[in-house]
Amino acid sequence: MSYQCAACGKGAQTGNVVSHSNIKSKTRFMPNLHNMKVRIDGVVRRRRICTSCIRSNAVEKVK
Repeated sequence: MSYQCAACGKGAQTGNVVSHSNIKSKTRFMPNLHNMKVRIDGVVRRRRICTSCIRSNAVEKVK
């Protein structure tokens, strides 16, 4: 299972870290994911959900 949001599919992005001397190094920018219990189609599962989906109530949280 890849490191991406189960609700929106947000995943890692690639880019450059640029130093003060303008030297570029490749890096990966990872999404802010949390493992939480969510209800999907009436079934409770543990999934990785990004914080923007949690804040926007894109998934139904289960306690």
